[in-house]
Amino acid sequence: MKNSYFTHKSYFTGGMGVVFQILSETNKPQKILDIPAGGGLLGERLRELGHVVINADINREKPDFIFADMNEKLPFTDSEFDVVSCMEGIEHTVEPMTLIKELCRVTKSGGKIILSTPNIQNIYSRLKFLCMGYFFLFSPWGSIQYDAGEKKDRGHISPLTYLQLRYFFQLRGAKLLDVKCQRWKKKYLIPFLLPFIAIGWLWSRIEMPREYKEKPEHEEVLKHLFSPAVLFGRSLILIFEKL
Repeated sequence: MKNSYFTHKSYFTGGMGVVFQILSETNKPQKILDIPAGGGLLGERLRELGHVVINADINREKPDFIFADMNEKLPFTDSEFDVVSCMEGIEHTVEPMTLIKELCRVTKSGGKIILSTPNIQNIYSRLKFLCMGYFFLFSPWGSIQYDAGEKKDRGHISPLTYLQLRYFFQLRGAKLLDVKCQRWKKKYLIPFLLPFIAIGWLWSRIEMPREYKEKPEHEEVLKHLFSPAVLFGRSLILIFEKL
């Protein structure tokens, strides 16, 4: 759906389906923040499972939406939510590090933060950047220039990698549990790019300093970087636990 200020999907997306599946496995009702809520579709489905869902956004799509600007402090108390879902939102922010700090602040210890963002590291995006100088879904005409402080959707303005997201969430006390993706992008490219993926895997092994090779965390990073989710996923879906 589009208007002059905001854009969001008018249908239940595959990414929403991944979040729904994760939370459908929860045995007891959770208090969940969905930000940005878009059209409220994910919240509606989660409420059917018995969860208490707070929808927050800068749009006025539904009367129960709480106004929240993801570039600023969120209007919620510390450790208020069992789960925070932030689907396809962080790339729209001017201050993505502010949002990461706030998502971690409002999540309870032991709670989960589920975040998705366009995957600029998939092989199609890498090829596009090589040829055109910008990432998949971050074209020069994919952003809108507004004055500072205006509460409007600026489009895709903050491309973030798996490594950046992992680092900054860990800095704010959240541990990465898993990496998933919404769906594979441009699968027909896989046979042509497999040699480059193999070279990259070997190159990263050679480049890794000796003192890091036996550290489980760095092995996990390489495993994720060469996983199908990162190499082929249209959107990255990262699941964190607040420590």
